[in-house]
Amino acid sequence: MNRQFLSFSLQDTLYAVEVSQVQEVLEYAQPVRLPCTANYVEGLINSRGEGISVINLRTKFDLEQTEHDKNTRIIVLEVSHSGGAAERVTTFGAIADSVEEVIELDDKSIEPAPKFGNSIAGEFIRGIGKKDDRFIVILDVDKIFSEEEAASLHVS
Repeated sequence: MNRQFLSFSLQDTLYAVEVSQVQEVLEYAQPVRLPCTANYVEGLINSRGEGISVINLRTKFDLEQTEHDKNTRIIVLEVSHSGGAAERVTTFGAIADSVEEVIELDDKSIEPAPKFGNSIAGEFIRGIGKKDDRFIVILDVDKIFSEEEAASLHVS
């Protein structure tokens, strides 16, 4: 089965998330810093009248930090967590160095992630895809955060 993914870059690596979990892509706007939040939370932005927590994927994935530039984007994503009897959906923004394109990959073309040499915890990685001789790290958005972390990103 073919699935669509939004590809984006962090450092020199291409990542992708399933399009069905992407609400929108925004130009980078400086978030309002919130006190006493996790180090990967850059702050809060207003998107369509709603407060959205913005996370720095470079910090979350323990990658080298860089300055934001004209290509920097905020990808607004939805994460699902089932806690107790109800499923909770959390919306947050993830900072990407740049957003590339929507790509289509067949499930059979996505290989399991290797168990070595990656600074991102393996549970975040759904698999490795390939497009035009370039590897793409497919992220499992629902597993980037624990239930507690996702709850802390939720803005009422």
